[in-house]
Amino acid sequence: MNKVVVITGTTSGIGKELKNRYTKDQDIVVEINKEGEFDNKTKFYADLSNQKLIEEAFDNIAKVYNQIDVLINCAGYAVFGATELIETDKVRNMFEVDYFAVVNCTKCALKLMKKGGKIFNISSACALFSVPFRGHYSAVKAGVMMLSYALRMELKDSGIDVVCICPGDIKTNFSKNRDKTLDTNERYKDRIKNSSDQIEKREKKRMDVHYAVNKMYKIFKKKRHKPMYIIGKQMKFLYFVSKFVPVSTILHFTNEKL
Repeated sequence: MNKVVVITGTTSGIGKELKNRYTKDQDIVVEINKEGEFDNKTKFYADLSNQKLIEEAFDNIAKVYNQIDVLINCAGYAVFGATELIETDKVRNMFEVDYFAVVNCTKCALKLMKKGGKIFNISSACALFSVPFRGHYSAVKAGVMMLSYALRMELKDSGIDVVCICPGDIKTNFSKNRDKTLDTNERYKDRIKNSSDQIEKREKKRMDVHYAVNKMYKIFKKKRHKPMYIIGKQMKFLYFVSKFVPVSTILHFTNEKL
């Protein structure tokens, strides 16, 4: 039987590829985006920073399908820059999209979910390893991971599974679309811009999006799930090593390499 799969952020990157994979398997993919074409049948509008619009989108989904089998909270973006120099409003807006939208979409979807339902939250390897000049992004993705763990425990008796996915760097427009604050002062000098340049230089070394999504899709199709999965060999290795070395060593490595 075809499943109703709701995915946020399908206009590009991971969300777009996941949409293609589920569609290929003839599942019913319901997209929620801020931009693009909308038909109120499989494509619904919502500014994910606005709780009311999220609720309206799910109300319209309920009118068409009256059920949701899978929710994939995929939409998100990053702010970049020195923690003390990024405007608080920019950070707050990122939290609205990257964290509170996950909360609000999950609350709405649960009203339409039954036993066997699944919620997949796309976090990031930054939830595992804080990175300089991406502190706010690391914080919000760590929040998504902890939220996923709590929801998993809370919903266990309902037969609804919650899984957190932590991918490493992937070749998408994500880095290009970062909200960058390159302002600096004597405290940071050229470190902020140099860090941003390093991120862009590593673009060709990132995981291919098809490879990453293929890994995710295989996980999504499992009957039993672990609470968290890391996508990317390097990040899996670092996570393993982090269990045996001091935090100071991990922080030094990420500061020098990432």
